[in-house]
Amino acid sequence: MNTPHPAWQLQRNSFGRLVLTDEAGETHVGVVPVRAFPIGAPDEGLSLVGSDGHELVWVDHLGELPGELRQLLQEELAQREFTPVIQRIESVSTFSTPSTWQVSTDRGPTSFVLRSEDDIRRLEGQALLILSGHGVCFGVRDRFALDAHSRRLLDRFL
Repeated sequence: MNTPHPAWQLQRNSFGRLVLTDEAGETHVGVVPVRAFPIGAPDEGLSLVGSDGHELVWVDHLGELPGELRQLLQEELAQREFTPVIQRIESVSTFSTPSTWQVSTDRGPTSFVLRSEDDIRRLEGQALLILSGHGVCFGVRDRFALDAHSRRLLDRFL
């Protein structure tokens, strides 16, 4: 499959910041990629936003970009988006909130405080997003794919 080359260019400067050269040849330093639908459709709808907060470029689908450009954007997004995925809930301190959760994630074991049941958000399908007391989002891709012990603990909060 031949991927089209966009009329704009993107690269990192010596300080590690993204620099966009737009179709008119103007350069924009400190460009930030922002997903339109980070959970539901992470590869569709990507905006490159300038340091002033205005959109400079819209990308319909990440897969349409040439390999090097796609990889650069994926690396930048990975640095910005930190969402450990919960693989097992080991324990919860109490079934009322706030409660401390001991979990195993794809990034290792950790604990966090769940301040309110409202901090557990249902997403499309059986996915969940759990916001910790420190503002870190934890993901659950499919709550029914968790082991029985984890599902039992989680169900007490849903």
